[in-house]
Amino acid sequence: MAERVSIFSVLFALCFSVALSRTLPPQNPRTATLDVSASIQKTLEVFSPESTQLNQAFSPPSSSLSFRLHSRSTVHRAQHRDYKSLTLARLGRDAARAKSLQARLDLAISGIAVTDLEPDGDMVFEEEALRAPVISGTSQGSGEYFSRVGIGRPPSQVYMVLDTGSDVNWVQCAPCADCYQQTDPIYEPSSSTSFSPLTCETKQCKSLDVSMCRNNTCLYEVSYGDGSYTVGDFVTETVTFADSASVSDIAIGCGHNNEGLFVGAAGLIGLGAGALSFPSQINASSFSYCLVDRDSDNSSTLEFNSGTPYEAVTAPLIRNSKLDTFYYVDLTGLSVSGELLSIPPSSLRLAGTGDGGVIVDSGTAVTRLQSKAYASLRDAFANGTKSLPSTSGVALFDTCFDLSSMTSVEVPTLSFRFSNGKELALPAKNYVIPVDSNGTFCFAFAPTESSLSIIGNVQQQGTRVSFDLSKSTVGFSPNSC
Repeated sequence: MAERVSIFSVLFALCFSVALSRTLPPQNPRTATLDVSASIQKTLEVFSPESTQLNQAFSPPSSSLSFRLHSRSTVHRAQHRDYKSLTLARLGRDAARAKSLQARLDLAISGIAVTDLEPDGDMVFEEEALRAPVISGTSQGSGEYFSRVGIGRPPSQVYMVLDTGSDVNWVQCAPCADCYQQTDPIYEPSSSTSFSPLTCETKQCKSLDVSMCRNNTCLYEVSYGDGSYTVGDFVTETVTFADSASVSDIAIGCGHNNEGLFVGAAGLIGLGAGALSFPSQINASSFSYCLVDRDSDNSSTLEFNSGTPYEAVTAPLIRNSKLDTFYYVDLTGLSVSGELLSIPPSSLRLAGTGDGGVIVDSGTAVTRLQSKAYASLRDAFANGTKSLPSTSGVALFDTCFDLSSMTSVEVPTLSFRFSNGKELALPAKNYVIPVDSNGTFCFAFAPTESSLSIIGNVQQQGTRVSFDLSKSTVGFSPNSC
């Protein structure tokens, strides 16, 4: 009897394993499928008349403290003649953005601290008689994602740039000495019952990088890498979320003098890790966002205190003692076709000096890697795509393909590996992207000679990115918009 049971058990286990092998995908697939036809179709839909209507549908938020989140194209319809010119404009903004982030880090590492803004507009530094702008999150209006935010009481609904690389929140305010064009009416402080200027001795005013005291009221300035800036009163206001929940006494810049290419947005919501950022001011234990496709009319959410989904790939966040704004993730390796690449650890590591490291940034589009790490990644990817017809590079992309005659292709899988041993596998459409509507696709990574590496929003698309501020972790949940 025992022998029969044993034989039956073996046969059952064998049949079960065969059935399982037919239904489950391999644990470490070497290739991923890119739907070429669908990608090209999306580039054409960007310019269709129907795409001008904003699609309000999105998954219900898991937190009452949420903002609706939109891609740039749904808020501001840029006048481009074709998808390639749109791509080149995006890449131009992105190059300026990456440079501005590195410049800000360089200032922090150098120990130069801005303490005051003289009435003539000059910045005075503690060290050296040096005059230079403070480099902050966005540059050339490079924010690619916008949130719908209510400012004041009753709330005035405006679009605000979402930016994990900035701390100071601000909005254009009447009366305007100089305001750029935005989609919504300019915010009118006199119509709000919760508007309250901050005095110079307040903690919020003293936390600014650049400030000035005039008649015991706090003035602020934030300057950007392309010469754009915002200057005005530093105040507290009520901020209202999508479902009408609100928080009061949020320190925000009321900008009366604003210059730059902020493409229709009324201002900026700073999601950085500094004291003045929105998550810090509302004492959020966590926040998350899901970035829809950059060419999509759909919306998603930016949520606070919603926690990290259980299925998320989590990774440790580490702090830079020289600059508390950026979110550094402990990235230790890259895999192509399931094989871990040989990359010098120093090319990804955050040094004690504050140099190097890898940040997760919502405002940068294309992931930047130090040149040696990028070369290893690019070469491994190119080796796995030898059968695809290559074509000349486009802007900062040096590895491109002519896929005009194909409906779908197999490309090498690509994953990020973190210090806790977990890996985040990227969808093929998040690293092989169309740059025109004629079938030209490029490998969407770029090298940088600067010390800072950046995981950009092209690689984050379609993934809910959850920052657990209490546990110092970041989670990535694919297909969770």
